[in-house]
Amino acid sequence: MNKITYVTGDATSPQVEGNKIICHICNDIGAWGAGFVLALSKKWNTPEHFYRAMQKYELGDAKVLKVEDDVWVANMIGQHLIRANGDGVPPIRYQAVAEALMKVNKIAKELNATLHMPRIGCGLAGGEWQMIEKILKAVVSVDVTVYDLN
Repeated sequence: MNKITYVTGDATSPQVEGNKIICHICNDIGAWGAGFVLALSKKWNTPEHFYRAMQKYELGDAKVLKVEDDVWVANMIGQHLIRANGDGVPPIRYQAVAEALMKVNKIAKELNATLHMPRIGCGLAGGEWQMIEKILKAVVSVDVTVYDLN
């Protein structure tokens, strides 16, 4: 069982020792330019360039990219399109988030890393944090820090 810690701060600047993976949700259509990705792009260009260069975006996929000696960024495809569909269903796809987090968790264990994230899936993707937290508890075995901005 992992420990989930909530802090106030910037998820792009984890203030802990050791290897860290910063997780965030991407959509499945190649759109990058709103939400948390803006903060990532301001700090590093690698996650955006890699995401934009992908030929296809499969829900549940996760790509983990090294951006510093002890920091990686996980681009997780957990959002279908960028707006709610005609039925009012938000873009978040919880099963895809779970699949992506399982992949990232495996890499985190190999790297002896902790996970760091804003409240993924709950901004533009329209998800509910209670559902994401439930997924984190079910599929992640490393420690997680969740960041809320001041």
